[in-house]
Amino acid sequence: MELEVRHLRALCAIAETGSLHKAARQLGMSQPSLTTQLRRIEHAVGGELFARERTGCRPTPLGRIVLSRARPLVVEMRALVTEARAAAARASDGTPHLRIGSTASRAIPGWLRRLRHRMPGTETSLQMDVSANALLQMVAAGQLDIAFVHEVEGCSLRVPDGLRRRVLVDREPQFVSLAADHPATLKPVVHLTDLAADRWMVDPTVDGEWDGLQRVLREAGLNPRVLHGDYLTAATLVATGEVVTVCQPTSVARPDMAVRPLYGDPLGVRLLVAARTTAELDAVYGELEAAYWEAAAEAPAYQDWLLGTRGTAPPPVPALDPPPVPVPALNPSPPAPPATAAAAVTPPALAPLTPRTTDRLPPPDLGPAASQDLRPTPL
Repeated sequence: MELEVRHLRALCAIAETGSLHKAARQLGMSQPSLTTQLRRIEHAVGGELFARERTGCRPTPLGRIVLSRARPLVVEMRALVTEARAAAARASDGTPHLRIGSTASRAIPGWLRRLRHRMPGTETSLQMDVSANALLQMVAAGQLDIAFVHEVEGCSLRVPDGLRRRVLVDREPQFVSLAADHPATLKPVVHLTDLAADRWMVDPTVDGEWDGLQRVLREAGLNPRVLHGDYLTAATLVATGEVVTVCQPTSVARPDMAVRPLYGDPLGVRLLVAARTTAELDAVYGELEAAYWEAAAEAPAYQDWLLGTRGTAPPPVPALDPPPVPVPALNPSPPAPPATAAAAVTPPALAPLTPRTTDRLPPPDLGPAASQDLRPTPL
């Protein structure tokens, strides 16, 4: 028997309710039918997924592993159906649509804001996914127009033939997040050996993430304890000192959590955007680039790294609405009444970000020119 989405949905229902009877009622089926289905699922995976007890059903160690993969799949399938219905309802309204897929990035809010500002008549949708390979496949299949993804060093992505790519950052260093009171935070740069006694947390569902971290730890001669889980949970555990974890350099520290670069930058990723045509890339790349450096300018640890490694801060980010240049009238008229405060002040969200160094410094050398159609190479 091959597992189907309905089987995964049944497993999730049993885990959530803790009871075959309650799960069967939630799924709209009889308890004997659900019990039979569970036996078939367990036979397919080769072991018991739930321990039957007097108080209900409890996931076994194998069950917890299966559920960790089943839950996001069920959520994604539910989202797929919802988005498909919404897309079908919009198909006949004549509104242009831009379908964006992305792995996690702090540049996303600024990117969407800038796209909405430049293309006010376009309806933009966003699909987040931990799998860069899945997003690239969706672009190739016509389910998405654009994918903004990261490629972990040493773990090349499977880029479908025919996609056009543009590199945003050729090698973005990955930092580490740790509790604010961790002894290693006393240093501006953390050595991996400073974290030898710590537990690490990593999301194994992110393409290349676990393999990349394993390689870096192995090369440093470390074999720490590792927890697997999503990065939202990881942030909570980092703040309480339970774990440390890899993070993007655009991450911003909090009162209970610090962000530091790793000595030697042992782990890096390549940031790239992909589409089916060059025209589609051209339509969104400028806004993405500006949004990325806007996020970089808001991350002190990343700014310090850029200054120390590249010799320059992030390039200045242009305002969305540059003010017009006043032209003096040939026949001056009486002065106009003063503008209201709301009209005179540029909204903070649209104001340009000023880097910590002068604009005369050259922009950072981020690798190949943006206009090139680059094929991925192993990092």
